Amino acid sequence: MKTLYLALLLATTAAHALSDSEKETLRTTALQAYEQQDYATALEKWQTLATAGDAAAQNNLGILYNQGQGVAQNYAQARAWYEKAAAQDDANAQYNLGILYAKGQGVAQDYGQARAWYEKAAAQDDANAQYNLGILYAEGQGVAQDYAQARAWYEKAAAQDDANAQYNLGILYAGGQGVAQDYAQAAAWWEKAAAQGHAQAQYNLGVLYAEGQGVAQDYGQARSWYEKAAAQDVAQAQNNLGVLYAEGRGGARDYGQARAWHEKAATQGLSVAQSNLGVLYAEGRGVVQDYGQARAWFEKAAAQDDAQAQFNLGSLYNAGLGVAQDYAQARAWWEKAAAQDHAKAQYNLGVLYENGQGITRDYDKARAWYEKVAAQTDDQEAQQAAQQVLQDLDKTGNNKP
Repeated sequence: MKTLYLALLLATTAAHALSDSEKETLRTTALQAYEQQDYATALEKWQTLATAGDAAAQNNLGILYNQGQGVAQNYAQARAWYEKAAAQDDANAQYNLGILYAKGQGVAQDYGQARAWYEKAAAQDDANAQYNLGILYAEGQGVAQDYAQARAWYEKAAAQDDANAQYNLGILYAGGQGVAQDYAQAAAWWEKAAAQGHAQAQYNLGVLYAEGQGVAQDYGQARSWYEKAAAQDVAQAQNNLGVLYAEGRGGARDYGQARAWHEKAATQGLSVAQSNLGVLYAEGRGVVQDYGQARAWFEKAAAQDDAQAQFNLGSLYNAGLGVAQDYAQARAWWEKAAAQDHAKAQYNLGVLYENGQGITRDYDKARAWYEKVAAQTDDQEAQQAAQQVLQDLDKTGNNKP
């Protein structure tokens, strides 16, 4: 859900002893003071206007109390001022009340009340309120989950160029939620959001171009969109750029660039990037070969349950690369990866049990691991190898070679 925004709009109503020129002077002075972070002056001027019934000033006082600007943060006071403005149909105040109820700030959290206030603001074409209503329907908060209603509200906000609504419409079309799955429509909405600098939309467009979903496959376009998102520190985009450079897709292969992009994502804690960086160090691509560095990066990713990193750590211990050879450690890491259905880890466990490496030889357990791999379809290389081993075991009788 979007965070509270400052709706510092000027009111055009409110009858009071203040003359129109005095009101305008107060409004201008308050706004200038706020922009200069002179919250005390802003508070004073808006207080004068608010007590005279100025709805916009009442809303703005609510914001000061909401954010603790010029006053001690006080959600109850914020709500009180928002309610005064909302009673005069101030859409910004109605929206802000919805935020308080959605977050449980100054009131008990109540998505039903949040929805009610958002609906009042949305009826006045407040795009933020329309977007937030879409969120409530998409997540089933305060209402029964209803993707069709979510789409309807997102569309209203998107028609006002709300980038988040445009992005979420793309999500609905890509996932087939409330609409028939349609990657072309997803691409169209993400393009609208991406043109406004929406980083996640830019990343998702890169994925569509890389996979040829809803658009013709185009690695050059994928790289271009990933670069835009990566410049906004989207870790997945940085990692995917690394993959494109490592594989030479959308441009010349460049392991140095691959390493640089994987490092950016890895330092943000993205496990797949940490694992990929480990591979580059293990293979000496774009860097001097360094099994110690490879192990360090694999360990970071493995700590986040990255199955490939767990498998790779097992391989280092199995071969004694950068560490003392240790079949028990190899088995421990392969077991972690195997528990996530990593086919090669399961196959290698079968080999350890068949050969009695770091463990008592056990053909029954070896066969059990090979059978798990043989039943998998995601890794044909491992599957075919396991099927061949099982055939060989069957020929020898008693499950022994």
